[in-house]
Amino acid sequence: MENSDQTQKQFSPMVIIAIVVVLLTVFAWQFFNAEKSTQVIAEKPVQVVKKEVPEPIVKAVEETISEVEPQQEDIQTIAEPVEKNPLPLLNDSDSWMQEKLKTMTWRKELLKLIIDEDMIRRFVVFTDNFAQGQLAYEHSPVVQPQSAFSGIETKEFTKENGKIWRWDEKSSRRFSLYIDLLRSFDSESLVSWYMELKPLIDQAYSELGYEGDDFTETLQAAITRVLDMEIPKQPIEIIRPSVMFHYKDPKIEALDDADKLLLRLGKENLLVLKSVLLEISEKIGRQDAER
Repeated sequence: MENSDQTQKQFSPMVIIAIVVVLLTVFAWQFFNAEKSTQVIAEKPVQVVKKEVPEPIVKAVEETISEVEPQQEDIQTIAEPVEKNPLPLLNDSDSWMQEKLKTMTWRKELLKLIIDEDMIRRFVVFTDNFAQGQLAYEHSPVVQPQSAFSGIETKEFTKENGKIWRWDEKSSRRFSLYIDLLRSFDSESLVSWYMELKPLIDQAYSELGYEGDDFTETLQAAITRVLDMEIPKQPIEIIRPSVMFHYKDPKIEALDDADKLLLRLGKENLLVLKSVLLEISEKIGRQDAER
């Protein structure tokens, strides 16, 4: 028993040492092979394959769009002008004019003051005569006032003229509705419409013998006559040598019929008329210069 225990005590360390040596040998051999394998792999040439990265899709799309998109000049060529409604014939323009007028004023009840027969020709003939100081009543574009002119009788007498009358301002109020109708139109729209009607207006103007002449010059001359009309500072005195009234002042009586009509409008109406026509004249001048 003692020999056996002694043998075990002596054998056990030897066996352990032997096992450790074997394990170390195995580990060393595996480590050696692993390092050798790593060196072999490292010695192999590494081929770097460079991938071609495709260009961004957005850029490709943008290039495609730029190729397809026309230049600015092409866009202008492609764009078609907006066609305005064609004008009617001059002889057939009355109904068209009547409908158009309804859309341009907020005082539609006053349109009854406008004569709806041969409207463009009436406007052209009356304006042409007015610019020359004459009144073509038979071609007036508006109806005549229902009330007649009246004066205020005074107690003054002169040997030359007899009884003296004074101007009745109430008599001028008969023209107020005509001024209100004119004021109800937007001046910008009215001038634009005039430019639209210009071919028909020029046609009617040429029928009067003004072939090739510009009616706008005649219209501006008529407006200038109104703007240049001086408003008397003193009350106007009138006389009645016959059925018709006359102005007591010879200078006023010598005025053209167109100027006398302006005086009959009265001070307030004439001032409003001057203001409206001045604005219209300036707008016509600007639009005519741009053409």
